[in-house]
Amino acid sequence: MSETAHRYTAELADRIELAWQDRWEASGAFDAPNPSGPFADPEAVASFEGGHLLVLDMFPYPSGAGLHVGHPLGYIATDVFSRYHRMLGKNVLHCLGYDAFGLPAEQYAVQTGQHPRVTTEANIVIMARQLRRLGLGLDNRRAIETMDPDYYRWTQWIFLTIFNSWYDRDAPRPDGSLGRARPISELVAEYASGERPLPADDGRDWADLGEVERADILDSHRLAYASEAPVNWCPGLGTVLSNEEVTNDGRSERGNFPVFKRNLRQWMMRITDYSDRLADDLDRVQWPSKVKAMQRNWIGRSEGARVAFPIVGAQDTVDPIEVFTTRPDTLFGATFMVLAPEHPLVDAVVPQGDWADGTNPAWTGGEASPQAAVTAYRLAASRRSDVERQTEGKDKTGVFTGAYAVNPATGAPLPIFVADYVLMGYGTGAIMAVPGQDERDWDFATAFGLPKIRTVQPTEGHPEDEAFTGDGPAINSANDTLDLNGMPVAEAKAAMIDWLVEHGHGEATISYKLRDWLFSRQRYWGEPFPIVFDTDGVAHGVPESMLPVELPDVPDYSPRTFDPEDAQSSPEPPLGRVAEWVDVDLDLGDGRGVQRYRRETNTMPNWAGSCWYYLRYLDPENREELVSAETEEYWLGPRDEAVNGAPAGTRDPGGVDLYIGGVEHAVLHLLYARFWHKVLFDLGHVSSEEPFRTYFAQGYIQAPAFTDSRGQYVEASEVEEVAGDDGHPAFTWNDQPVTREFGKIGKSLKNMVSPDDMYAAYGADTLRLYEMGLGPLEQSKPWDTRAIVGSQRFLQRLWRNVIDEETGEVRVSDAPLDDATSRVLHRTIDAVRRDFDELGFNTAIARLIELNNALTKLGTAPREAVEPLVLMVAPLAPHIAEELWSRLGHDVSLTHAPFPVADTALLVEETVTCVVQIKGKVRDRIEVPADISEDELRQQALALPKVVEATAGGVRTVIVRAPKLVNVVPL
Repeated sequence: MSETAHRYTAELADRIELAWQDRWEASGAFDAPNPSGPFADPEAVASFEGGHLLVLDMFPYPSGAGLHVGHPLGYIATDVFSRYHRMLGKNVLHCLGYDAFGLPAEQYAVQTGQHPRVTTEANIVIMARQLRRLGLGLDNRRAIETMDPDYYRWTQWIFLTIFNSWYDRDAPRPDGSLGRARPISELVAEYASGERPLPADDGRDWADLGEVERADILDSHRLAYASEAPVNWCPGLGTVLSNEEVTNDGRSERGNFPVFKRNLRQWMMRITDYSDRLADDLDRVQWPSKVKAMQRNWIGRSEGARVAFPIVGAQDTVDPIEVFTTRPDTLFGATFMVLAPEHPLVDAVVPQGDWADGTNPAWTGGEASPQAAVTAYRLAASRRSDVERQTEGKDKTGVFTGAYAVNPATGAPLPIFVADYVLMGYGTGAIMAVPGQDERDWDFATAFGLPKIRTVQPTEGHPEDEAFTGDGPAINSANDTLDLNGMPVAEAKAAMIDWLVEHGHGEATISYKLRDWLFSRQRYWGEPFPIVFDTDGVAHGVPESMLPVELPDVPDYSPRTFDPEDAQSSPEPPLGRVAEWVDVDLDLGDGRGVQRYRRETNTMPNWAGSCWYYLRYLDPENREELVSAETEEYWLGPRDEAVNGAPAGTRDPGGVDLYIGGVEHAVLHLLYARFWHKVLFDLGHVSSEEPFRTYFAQGYIQAPAFTDSRGQYVEASEVEEVAGDDGHPAFTWNDQPVTREFGKIGKSLKNMVSPDDMYAAYGADTLRLYEMGLGPLEQSKPWDTRAIVGSQRFLQRLWRNVIDEETGEVRVSDAPLDDATSRVLHRTIDAVRRDFDELGFNTAIARLIELNNALTKLGTAPREAVEPLVLMVAPLAPHIAEELWSRLGHDVSLTHAPFPVADTALLVEETVTCVVQIKGKVRDRIEVPADISEDELRQQALALPKVVEATAGGVRTVIVRAPKLVNVVPL
């Protein structure tokens, strides 16, 4: 046998880790029983005295590059937390699946001709191997893939459930508040009975309406509906993109193709009906405050007024321009109006003919007519992303439409401009511009020579050449029937709203930045919609018996847009090329018999499968329903008490007990999942009102990245460190100097570090320990491969405290603990339990290292301390802990072994270190009894030689904070 056979090396770690992973898998060590269904074990469920816990990670996408060392950070954290709580006697469910649909796999298929399923399945195999090698304690019976028809059958079922629902603002919820989803069939019944009047009061009843008329009415209520909408159209990719898939330069994140704004027919989700609930219920969940703020800002609830501005000289067929403003008190200062380029009124207000004489040349864009100017400007605006259009400091551009609106407060004509800093997706897509009180309007007015009227008195010293956005008394704000002058902003707002209502110019209202959710993609690799259209164009959901609507094979996956610069091109979804799948004869069971239908050829976005996967984890083998009611209530149901931090009297909303993931998904993924979940709750399919009771946003692991002279990233693994001319390290790539920076690990920065390399060099336990010890979980921190050896050394010292490296025998003693070691042990147990409860894994590791070092100093470590140490290490480094536990004589896995409990009698400190200051500066320290009195402490401090010397001239005062501080102030 070699000299190193019993030493804890990477080779030995590899053998230990693989062996224990096999044992865990064979025994189903992490399988969590359900109260009912295929995974039911009611006796086992009842045996968990600690209750139950659902811990999840954000759904991973199986990339072709596999995992890098940044990916496992959250997975390790949830695993540590789960393992710890299993040892507390809880039934813990921790599982992981794969978000398998999406654009990357489709683009790879376009490039290679290989089916996206083939590449995705291969990627999943790689990722599953890497995750298993990490030693995650997952219930792999519950692993799911969104591309599995058995899974997306239920995604389609949820879509149909939403499609067949509407939001009744007057319907009571269980808590007595109003507003919830109801089946669309109940709306039909109300129309048919006359209980609900028809939108058009033309004397006809529901029975008198044609099918298309009925469909139009119902579609205006459905929570899922088809509509013409302004979207990010990318001809180069042949698909519509979400805002998040568009760069600040107005190009596609993938492929760097130009992106244009186009009106296209799309499926939408009426998430706006849930705006208030989505905002208000954030008070009921335990999430980071910054994430709650991000969601509230995205929803953007604002109280204000809707104001109508008539068009000068317009016929009755042209509607007034409606504006939502949070500052109706500034109406007297409106000197022009701006429409978003996509606003539907733009075409209606632009007059025919050339510019009138005297038109400001700066307003015309150099064109001969309003139509030409507006057309050219709209085309240019379509090439810019919403983010780029809203960038602070961007030069304000725009063009005059040739039309004017009337300021209802002053009667003055206001020139109407089209400008891209106004977005159709916010408010009404139109603004009343008040330069005196808005910085963007001030900049625009300056650029175009427009008037500036202040309606709020600026504070003294405010620059004359800047807008004033603060509070103050109203000025320049009066007409024959209203005088706001002198009023503070809040009072002036209320008075103006009353005046607008009285004179028929507007009304008080609440507006939201949130817009209905664009739910279509012109792509192949996604869930097909369970929707067909009849010959009249009416949409019908297919019956549940026809689910899943499976994704067919297509001749090719590439977009049919050959000019990536053609903004006017139209999408041709790849599914449209499968004629035998698209055009079908079906009997939908609605009494119409077999009819000819055309299937929807768009696919769902990858948000769809990731909106609800946590529910399917609970009951993945259920073929009859999404999730059984008993199982859902067991894992997700509300508790008796609200989560920590919720306002007093708040009901617990239920949901996943701990959900960990990156903050980059803190808005849309979480918002979309909350919307779907609330619909399912309203319709009685789940007992929980929120999907995620507690969410924790992990930080990133960052690594060095290098750029060449062109600013392009080069492979970090190929960079060499050399001595610089100034003596500091320098870096070269192919003998050319490169610049180092730190950034999030990933393919884009070419700084990936594979966990496979770490497993081979150090073992999975060392990697786990290193990542958890880098710093607080919520903070980003730098990766340094050279530093990982420190974590390995701790495990090696732990190993040596238990195993004789020469013989391989256990070397602990059975001698009782001395008092000092007992106190160190139990204080460590107490502190580590608190750390694990609060996800403070880095501090827990530091405490375990201290305890292990204390045992090392004893020469031979006592079993009475070693076994609790091994149990505390187990959640962090489970393989070595299992091996040591087994060698210590235990023939059962420690997966469910009780976590050590501290003896409270040993937590009381007998002595503490008291800091002695002289005039606020530390000059000495003394050990004193923990219960020392102030008088006794004062006497001991004044007797110290350094204090005696400093107070030879007398003592002015002595401040005592027993038992930890004394501050002496000499005369």
